[in-house]
Amino acid sequence: MLLKNKKILITGLANKYSIASGIAAAMHREGAELAFTYQNERLLKNLEPLAKEYGSEILIECDVSKDDSIEKSFEELRKRWNTFDGFVHSIGFAPADQLTGNFVDVTTREGFKVAHDISSYSFTALAKASKPMLNDSSALLTLTYLGAIQTMPNYNVMGLAKASLEANTRFLAASMGADNVRVNAISAGPIKTLAASGVKNFRKMLSQHSSRAPLGRTVTIEEVGNVAAFLCSDYASGITGEITYVDAGFNTAAMPLVEFSDS
Repeated sequence: MLLKNKKILITGLANKYSIASGIAAAMHREGAELAFTYQNERLLKNLEPLAKEYGSEILIECDVSKDDSIEKSFEELRKRWNTFDGFVHSIGFAPADQLTGNFVDVTTREGFKVAHDISSYSFTALAKASKPMLNDSSALLTLTYLGAIQTMPNYNVMGLAKASLEANTRFLAASMGADNVRVNAISAGPIKTLAASGVKNFRKMLSQHSSRAPLGRTVTIEEVGNVAAFLCSDYASGITGEITYVDAGFNTAAMPLVEFSDS
């Protein structure tokens, strides 16, 4: 088992279709002991049965937009785990009005600030708060998207926030490397999740992805989960500061080759 005797905190698990659910399933399968955070009581109802399925009774409230909530969440976690082996940051948000229309027309100062605060700064905030509790050889992992480096219709300010998150990953890796803590990100292909549903015309994005990706399809939360389990395991002990693409090769292809084949 890749993660036997590892304790991993997972944030942002909204429902069974979320990428965080695929990660939790893979990590549970690989022997990790898991804990989960939730933003509010409404989301707790969805999380409770999933956490039970993944063998966990550690459910901790944490609103990453508030420093005192983050601090209290780790105080609560310490009651169960004196130390642990890393966390998964599966949190991203931008106001709905920022995710449709022409970027320069719809982007506001407040929308820009919120997107960066929740989607990027929260990764740093969690790393800072967790640092005193992290074991040697711990691993931190976040989730990004290709919109960080290429424009996407309607993705708008989330693309900028994800670019910030990817830079965040590199700077955290450099900052925490001396403590033998690794920091990486997975750039997953588009998957039908609650978060993705907020992006206008997302179904068209899925179709475009399948037509261009070398594997001719999208990816699953299970495939992302398997890579996440590896990156948080000791088998990935030499990997840090990296953005690992799990997108069926979409990011490598400028256009589908099949349309230009001789057949």
